[in-house]
Amino acid sequence: MADLAEPNIVHAAGGILVRGGPDPRTTTTVVIHRPRHDDWSFPKGKLDPGETAEEAALREVYEETAVRCELVLPLGVVRYPLAAGAVKHTEYWIMRPVHDDGFIAGDEVDGLRWLRLDEAVDVVTSPLDRELAVRAQRAVAMSS
Repeated sequence: MADLAEPNIVHAAGGILVRGGPDPRTTTTVVIHRPRHDDWSFPKGKLDPGETAEEAALREVYEETAVRCELVLPLGVVRYPLAAGAVKHTEYWIMRPVHDDGFIAGDEVDGLRWLRLDEAVDVVTSPLDRELAVRAQRAVAMSS
């Protein structure tokens, strides 16, 4: 469980959903559109008090995509600075969809697209998300 008492670190977690495969050129993943940022990214969000990063990743992915998943393997951590000297620390996992409850657009996430992993590299807005897509491609290729 993350120590949420660290004042300068914002803990978050997310997932790169993968289905299909094992060829990374035919494996698909989901990206979401966040109107507040006007960007395409992978689902993620802040940990709730007492929540593990794994629990938060599964919860956030479900809340943003309506897809229930299982964790497959850790994909690493992304860190970047926030305002006022804080640092966001986001742990990611490759996840496998278990059940799709049907995405409904809302205020936080208004769009969802399933893309090939190699296409996601070109669609996500952040360079950090592009690097995550490349990491996921490598992980999928190594697991085949």
